[in-house]
Amino acid sequence: MRRALILVLLLGGIQLILPLGSFGQGSQALLTFGFLILAAYTVGEIAGAMRIPKIVGYLLAGVIFGPSVLNVVSQDGAERLTGVSNLAVGFIAFLAGAELQWQEVRENGVKLLKIMATEVGLSFVLLTAAIYGMTTFFDVIPEPTIQRNLAFSLLFATIAVVHSPAVTMALLTETQAKGPVARTTLGVVLLSDIVVVLLFTGMLWVARALVPVAGATASVGMVVWEIAGALLIGALIGFGVAAYLRFVGKELMLFAVLVTFFGLELTRALHVELLLTLLTAGFISENFSRDGERLRHAMERSAAPVFVVFFALSGAAIGLRQVAPLLPLMIPLALFRAGVLKVGVSIGSRWAGVSEVEQKYVWLGLVSQVGVAIGLTVIAAEAYPELGEQLRSLALAFIAINQTIGPVLFRRALEKSGELAKPGEVRVPEPALSTR
Repeated sequence: MRRALILVLLLGGIQLILPLGSFGQGSQALLTFGFLILAAYTVGEIAGAMRIPKIVGYLLAGVIFGPSVLNVVSQDGAERLTGVSNLAVGFIAFLAGAELQWQEVRENGVKLLKIMATEVGLSFVLLTAAIYGMTTFFDVIPEPTIQRNLAFSLLFATIAVVHSPAVTMALLTETQAKGPVARTTLGVVLLSDIVVVLLFTGMLWVARALVPVAGATASVGMVVWEIAGALLIGALIGFGVAAYLRFVGKELMLFAVLVTFFGLELTRALHVELLLTLLTAGFISENFSRDGERLRHAMERSAAPVFVVFFALSGAAIGLRQVAPLLPLMIPLALFRAGVLKVGVSIGSRWAGVSEVEQKYVWLGLVSQVGVAIGLTVIAAEAYPELGEQLRSLALAFIAINQTIGPVLFRRALEKSGELAKPGEVRVPEPALSTR
């Protein structure tokens, strides 16, 4: 009741104060940022009290206070906070790379690769076929042809196989879960993140080859540079970070923000893949420095309010008026994806020889989609304008379903497998789950 009263007071206060921010663009953005932190955090606490993952509360706050419902955070206000979303994506990518401990990769890499390869490969093939059938029998894209349908299906399927490192790490931090399901789920999510980034880059090139875009070039050299350049620049950033930690090692919270901003601007200037660059930088800095853990914890502290706003903005990006009419088409596709995930993980888990509890519950941790999936949707829509609007609307409706049910399913999997921390219990994180 107290939290609900706080939320009402926040809403009333922002309605009184927000008009004052219209006199200056910066103050308007700051007011929106501050309100989203407080409102999303409050809704998250209410969700937590109801045994619902706090992330769902953050997303719900974005929907409620965003342009679709109360419009406290207008479309213009959300766009002014695009930099916050970009910063959060950078944090997520860097932290995801830092989670790939070399010892863990060496000991369990083959097992994780078998599960990931089976799950991602099967999901991509079957989802491409399902989406192609959808474009054939339903009026999904304008002027459908075999080439346009196939290009659309490949791009959509690439987005559909994405998992959510942000949701996975946030839930493990919130619940302090520890055990084989938590560890295997995190490993599969992080490895698949790298593979999907490479897959998306390649499928974007294939789509442009199938249906050329006016004014855009699709060369193999560009694709190679986006990938190889990202690995090279990411490694240079990572070694630079490791050198700073060794010889300076001070003001790590500020340094974490500066590194992320530097990576964002550098990838934009050099036209390399952002996620792969910062994934590589995080992996190098973590595994080639004795103080990598200190930077990771500093980055987590810096990222905490950014992540709250990021999830809220992700919810605000889902326009209910645009999404609602598409739900009858997207809900069956989301259910089909969940079924494919279950089958893929089951086959891959048996191949990898993991425990029965992992075979049974890991797939529930792979349903969530937010962050990277939305980022790839925006990139695909901008890079492929002929199909961009249709792709954006359908993908956001699809992501909305998965990001709503995904955290709930993952928490249930951790609960059923007995890996949740008991009330009042403080756990020491395992090496493979250091972002707790």
